[in-house]
Amino acid sequence: MSTTEITPATPPPSADKSKRRKAKAILAGGLVLGIGAAVTLAAWNDSEFAKGIFDSGHFDIEGTADPNVNFADHEDDVSAAALTFTTSFSNMSPGGKVAAPYALRLDKDSTYKASVSVDATADGDANAISSLSYTITQVASFAACHVDPTGTSIAQGATLDSAVNNTPVVLETSANVGTDAGDEKFLCIQVTAGSGLEQDKTVTATWEFIAESQAA
Repeated sequence: MSTTEITPATPPPSADKSKRRKAKAILAGGLVLGIGAAVTLAAWNDSEFAKGIFDSGHFDIEGTADPNVNFADHEDDVSAAALTFTTSFSNMSPGGKVAAPYALRLDKDSTYKASVSVDATADGDANAISSLSYTITQVASFAACHVDPTGTSIAQGATLDSAVNNTPVVLETSANVGTDAGDEKFLCIQVTAGSGLEQDKTVTATWEFIAESQAA
């Protein structure tokens, strides 16, 4: 009769041992995670900042038609300075000439010099517009403005509403910006009546002095 050996079964781990193994596994995992976190720590960071503050410059021309009147802004045709022409401007006839002075400068706060050109418009009777021509001459002073002045011609118009042969006037900034205005430039506007001018006509001419800022 054969004998069969019966191997005793390995008893299952006790509940306490099982808990200890789980705890060790968790601790081991925690150690691995801890080492990984230490390796991937971010480097130190530091920053520097720099900034600039920028202000735009100032640019403004002003004018006067009267040497005894302060310079001021005349920014549109509504506020245009009233020119004082020599005798007969209101009683013109063919071949007649009249003249009026005007002065320009940069105001005391301007930080850029100006190049000034001229444009012209006219309202009123078409015959008078086409029969009156003009020339603008740069002269030495208000007193130097008359119907035949000596100076540099800066603009001409064959009619009151045209502008040709412009030579820009250069206005310089003051040597003491913020305190003194720029040097004055004097202009003489001469108007001549052509042979086709008819009687009893009225026209209003407006000259615009267009300033463009130039490099300081």
